[in-house]
Amino acid sequence: METVRHSEHTLKTALISENPALVSQYEKLEAGERRLLNEAFKPDHDLFGPITLHSQSDWIISHPEAPQDFEQFFSDPYRKAPSPEKRSIYIQCIGSLGNTRIISEEYIKWLKGYCEAFFYGLTVKLLEPVPVSATRCSFRVNENTKNLQIHAGHILTFLKKQKPGDAFCIVGITMIDLYPRDSWNFVFGQASLTDGVGIFSFARYDSDFYSSRYEGKVNKLRKVSSSDYTVFDNYYIPPVTSVLLLRSCKTLTHEIGHIFGLRHCQWLACLMQGSNHLEEADRRPLHLCPICLRKLQCAVGFSIIERYKALVRWIDGDSDSPGVSTTRGREDNGDLPKPAEAFKEWKAWILKCLAVVQK
Repeated sequence: METVRHSEHTLKTALISENPALVSQYEKLEAGERRLLNEAFKPDHDLFGPITLHSQSDWIISHPEAPQDFEQFFSDPYRKAPSPEKRSIYIQCIGSLGNTRIISEEYIKWLKGYCEAFFYGLTVKLLEPVPVSATRCSFRVNENTKNLQIHAGHILTFLKKQKPGDAFCIVGITMIDLYPRDSWNFVFGQASLTDGVGIFSFARYDSDFYSSRYEGKVNKLRKVSSSDYTVFDNYYIPPVTSVLLLRSCKTLTHEIGHIFGLRHCQWLACLMQGSNHLEEADRRPLHLCPICLRKLQCAVGFSIIERYKALVRWIDGDSDSPGVSTTRGREDNGDLPKPAEAFKEWKAWILKCLAVVQK
C-alpha cells in the first residue's frame, strides 16, 4: 500500500491559490468555513487524510492526470456553472429501480433528497420514469456476465432531447448495466459535460453481481430484433440495501460533480477520486476534500454549515428504522424506511466538521 502525501505549501496553494484576487476571495469566507478548509494543509489534521493506493490497478496509477487546483477550476473557460435561469438538476429514471413500484418510487425520492443536500441551494426535480423502449437505445447480453446491457451513448442522446429549459443538467439513472461501445465490457456511467447530461447504472452495486449465484444472468435470450424491448420485461433488480443506497449516492454525486467541472481529485482522500473497480470506489469517502469543497461552493454558492446540516437531516430522516431488504413481489402501501445505516459513520464525521466550523 502506498500513500500519496503533498507538502503543506502545495495543499495550501491548491486550496487558496497565490493569485491575489482569489486569495482575497478566500479571505471573505466566513471565519468558521476558513477554519474547516484550512484543515486541508494542517500537519496534525485528522478530518482529511491522504490518498492511499492499494494496487497498480488503482485509478491514479493507471490513469495519469494533471491535478486540478482551485485556481485552475476557477479559471477554466469551459466550466459550466448554474445561473439564475438554470439552477435545477433533473433526474430521469430509465426502467425500474426497485422490484415493486413502491420501492422504486421511494428509492428515487431518497436519491433526490440526497442530491438536494449535497448540492445545497440547487433544486432537484424528478422526471417521470420511462421504460428502456422510450430511449430507442441499442442493447445486448454481456458475453462475460450474461446480463442485459444498454448503450450509454444512445441514452445520452435521448437525455439531451429531454433536457428542460431550466436544467443545469439532467442525469439518467438505471438498474440495468451499461456499455459505451461494442468493444467495451461495461461502464459504470458516462457523461457529456458540454451538454450537461449523464447516465449512471447501479446494477453492479448489488453485492452478488460478480458471484455465480447472481440472479440477473440471462441464460437463454431468444433471437429478437433490435427494436424488441420485451426482453426488459421483468428484468432482475437487486434488493435495496443500505450499502447499495450508499454506493448509488456516491456515484451520483461524483458524476454530477464532473458536470460542474470538478476533475478527479489527487490531493486528499475525496469523493472525487477516480476509481477503476468497485473495491476502489468503496474506499472513496462520501465527503469532498477542502479543495473540491471550495470548488463546489464557488459554483453553487452554498453555506458550508447549512449544507452539512442538510446532509445530517437526510441521514436522520429514517436513521432509526430498520433497513429495507426486499424480495421480488413484495408490495407496500406506504412510505418505506430509508436504509441509512451505512451512512452513520459519515454522519459522525460531518458532526466533527460542524464542530470545527461553529467553534
